[in-house]
Amino acid sequence: MPLTDTGIRSSKPKDKPYKLSDSNGLYLLVHSNGSKYWRFRRTINGKDTTRALGMYPIMTLAEARKARDEFLKSLSQGIDPLHAEKEEIASFEEIARQWHARKKTWSSLHSLNVMRAFETHLFPEIGSKAIDLLTTQDLLAPLRAIEETGKHELASRLQQRTTSIMRYAVQSGLIKYNPAQELTGAIETHKSQHRPALPLERIPELLQKIDSYSGRNLTKIAVKLNLLIFIRSSELRFSRWAEINKEHRIWEIPANREELEKVRFSYRGSKMKMPHLIPLSSQALMLIEELEAISGDEVLMFPGDHYQHKPMSENTINKALRTMGFDTKIEICGHGFRAMACSALIESGRWSRDAVERQMSHQERNSVRAAYIHKAEHMEERRPMLQWWADYLDACREEFIPPYAFVWGRK
Repeated sequence: MPLTDTGIRSSKPKDKPYKLSDSNGLYLLVHSNGSKYWRFRRTINGKDTTRALGMYPIMTLAEARKARDEFLKSLSQGIDPLHAEKEEIASFEEIARQWHARKKTWSSLHSLNVMRAFETHLFPEIGSKAIDLLTTQDLLAPLRAIEETGKHELASRLQQRTTSIMRYAVQSGLIKYNPAQELTGAIETHKSQHRPALPLERIPELLQKIDSYSGRNLTKIAVKLNLLIFIRSSELRFSRWAEINKEHRIWEIPANREELEKVRFSYRGSKMKMPHLIPLSSQALMLIEELEAISGDEVLMFPGDHYQHKPMSENTINKALRTMGFDTKIEICGHGFRAMACSALIESGRWSRDAVERQMSHQERNSVRAAYIHKAEHMEERRPMLQWWADYLDACREEFIPPYAFVWGRK
């Protein structure tokens, strides 16, 4: 039966692309994302040949039939309008989907995110255009639009993927030259790392979600301990039991650690390349004792899930935060605990900036000052400071208290 406008409008996408046939070689190709393209297919000299006509509803049913009839008229006059055309002159969207389908090693989530970016930013602008007609300016237009919104990283990634798609078209014999090559340098790249941290007002929410976390207990302890002592990811992941002195309530991270066989970067110690001392609050000591029952027989404090001689993944804490419902790109990541602690300690008005900076293990640019800070350590101030932070977190468990308003009774 010939197609009708009502039938076309009511057609729904399926898991795989499918055809809706009209008559005399005309059909509508319906993609799984709901986009619809007119195609004309005819056998010429014993060879099936397909021509892309346009995208529905930009090209109506009547217009598609008129285009088909013009092809049929030319063929009846002995004129082959498809001569020297490719077997199928596909659109950018079709080639992009073919390229995407070949990425077998991608995770399902990454694959989905890449396609969503295509459908949101590229396909509406250039998806329906024939792959062999696209120019550098055509390819640049949607990238510029993304760049103007401030999403430089997204624009840069899509530039790379557009170049790969067009290279695939060259390799498939659809085009002879890749116009995306000229996009190099057109998009500004920003490589600054964003380390999101929650505002202090959301501490009760964070603590409640950590307490409710139902994943691996070792991971839960890692999150809690990282919040209490706010050290860097590699400093935590590669930590050894030999670094803990429970009697003196101190954790000493060395400048460099003994390298473990077949464990990449296991030699990493303190980022500042000098021993870093961490006074342990009562709450931190309790977590360490709980952790000792899990991994106390191992060299590593935080071994991986599958191999005890390897550390937990660098993404473990962030993955746990995502499981709790946080967006680790814009709300909070493991590194963001450092910013939260620093903010609270400064806002409290109780602690000197020297003590806070030393506990944060920040690089001191003034060499004389750096030598002094390292030598003095400010340990008399840092011990109660770490206990204050732990008690402050406990006090905020039910309701937020501004740091400067927290009444603290410990000496």
